[in-house]
Amino acid sequence: MPFGVQVDQLDKLDQRPVVTVVFGEALVDDFVTEQMVGGAPFNVARNLAAFMAPQLMVTRIGSDQNGAVVRAEFERFAMLESGLQIDRMEETGRVLVERRLGGHRFVILPKQAYDFIDPHQALAALAGVTPAAIYFGTLAQRGQRSHDTLYRLLGAIGADGETGATRFLDLNLRDGQTDRGCVTESLQAADIVKVNEEELQALFSWFFQIDPATSLESEAGRAACRALLDMFSLEALIVTLGHRGSVYFGADGALIVNRDNPAPPFVIDTVGAGDAFCAIFLLGRARGWPLELTLARANEFAGAICAISGAVPDNIGFYDKWVTRWRAA
Repeated sequence: MPFGVQVDQLDKLDQRPVVTVVFGEALVDDFVTEQMVGGAPFNVARNLAAFMAPQLMVTRIGSDQNGAVVRAEFERFAMLESGLQIDRMEETGRVLVERRLGGHRFVILPKQAYDFIDPHQALAALAGVTPAAIYFGTLAQRGQRSHDTLYRLLGAIGADGETGATRFLDLNLRDGQTDRGCVTESLQAADIVKVNEEELQALFSWFFQIDPATSLESEAGRAACRALLDMFSLEALIVTLGHRGSVYFGADGALIVNRDNPAPPFVIDTVGAGDAFCAIFLLGRARGWPLELTLARANEFAGAICAISGAVPDNIGFYDKWVTRWRAA
């Protein structure tokens, strides 16, 4: 969907609410001493909801205590629950997290409820909305049932040129949870792809057999990014660089290097920063913000998330200053 198209313009074409569909895992990050609701897709969906951006989260949780915690987040953010499935057999997704100097170690448990997202329930939820975009990653595709459900949804939504629904892939590679085949299929299905530097290096290694340490600043690195655009017929490739900003490669030749990324006064952790970036990018696209402004705001908000504990703030009032600032701009 072009950046100049407003959600309210689309809504005139269909009485169903125009939403960003978010597909994938909603889970609990278990830090031993505390538990936090997470999952990259759920982080994206909650951030969108906090900015009053209509969204449909398609996920599956267990009928257990952790599931009740996840469901409470749906209620706290006033999110649509038509895409929320309850599994009577499998447990709500859980990730064991160990805080270490310089980062975290994640142990992603197998056979969780989000591995079994039901296609019939998902399609029924989709029938009640008009998708402007669909966000997806790779973790929820490790389960065959959820993988098949995702591609049923993508098929029902259609290609970007047919319906205006943009397919946004946040690669989110997790050790031992995906393979090159899944990544290739996901790239082929996407219109816009967001990766971090480590994930970009993996793509360089897999598809071009070039040194994975090739710098994005080098001519070879940027040529490889352009080659990825061509190879997978992408509209855009976005590379996030942490505190150094982001780089946007467009199929139309656009190259936007955003280094104006105000660092937070302190960093508690970087969990959820990439998810925050994706949420604001999708928000800006839905609201018709200029591309460069969208990228700048996505960078700034992602940095702010690094100054809180967890991927999403406990206090929804956190979002108020952003709403006020962006309205005034």
